Amino acid sequence: MKKFISFLLALVIVISQGNFIFANTKEAKLDIASKSAILMDASTGKVLYEKNSHEKLPPASVTKVMTLLLICEALEDGKIKEDDDVQISENAASMGGSQIFLEPGEIQKVDTLVKSIAVASANDACVAMAEYVGGSMEEFVDIMNKRAKELGMNDTNFINTNGLPVDNHYTSAYDIALMSKELLAHKKISKYLTTWMDEVVVGKKQAKIGISNTNKLVKHYSGTTGVKTGFTQQAKYCLSASAIRNNTHLIAVTLCAETSPIRFKDATSLLNYGFANYESARICGANDKVATVKFEKGEKENVDLVAKDDLSVLIKKGDKKDFQKKVEVKQDLKLPIKKNTELGVIKVYRGKELVGETKIINSEDINKASYLQILRRVVDNLL
Repeated sequence: MKKFISFLLALVIVISQGNFIFANTKEAKLDIASKSAILMDASTGKVLYEKNSHEKLPPASVTKVMTLLLICEALEDGKIKEDDDVQISENAASMGGSQIFLEPGEIQKVDTLVKSIAVASANDACVAMAEYVGGSMEEFVDIMNKRAKELGMNDTNFINTNGLPVDNHYTSAYDIALMSKELLAHKKISKYLTTWMDEVVVGKKQAKIGISNTNKLVKHYSGTTGVKTGFTQQAKYCLSASAIRNNTHLIAVTLCAETSPIRFKDATSLLNYGFANYESARICGANDKVATVKFEKGEKENVDLVAKDDLSVLIKKGDKKDFQKKVEVKQDLKLPIKKNTELGVIKVYRGKELVGETKIINSEDINKASYLQILRRVVDNLL
């Protein structure tokens, strides 16, 4: 088994011939008025356009992309549940700006608070969830900064969870695109990122509060998948916008626009440019078989390994597809192995450039064979 797994499962599939050359991102002819902007492929992280994309700027409520990301990760890890009860603190209820008017001591479900953050950009709900997930707002902010470093957000420093004005709280268009990309990987959040209008029940009197999405693209731009708006006097008008068309998923970030219409116009221009010039080539889908591994001491000798997530590669429209796929499986795997364990990776190259990858997992439990099964195999091999 060790000898088999240590062997690199190289699947070189030349689909056709062609050159893989992206346009210089700084030469794209776009009239972007926002001080800073970026267009990124949500699948691969490839930058298609940038303008001052690493300039450190206040992000206002776009900060909440990281807050939502950490909440989604806590839900996925089972640390919290959507129907958990959250008691609202004095601190959370005291938040100004956009809010749903939570009252100290009231109980809200995690699901309601997440919806209020994603749709209404509620500062009070944001702090309530930060305290619930992190133990305190300060501890949650520490987690935010740690996660930012893990994602390669080197232009970022968070001081609070909601983006209300405070010194030394900053990020960049590039970093916002990175955390937006990570958030969009959590499919369950999309139902709220794309909600136009809804309502929540809050307060001791159980009042119904109507909430609406400040991201106008949700209603007015086909294929919109998110993400978040922001505004303060210092940050001006900010936006992280995303949309998907024909399997191509793009993220456009605009920071420090002078007016709200400008941020939406810039984001629309960026997305239109991306969809007009690029397309995604599908490599494999989630749960598609990518390799078969032999476990000599396994209850089942041959086990299929599948892609954990969808895998696509962005190319310029008109370019021919010329990819090499390489499957790498971990060595010295010990049985038993539970279903959906990460056992390796599938990587996609164009020439020498790594252009995409995703984890591979086992499609079923891999249990140890009994002594009787092993004996039968030995006998069968001798016959």
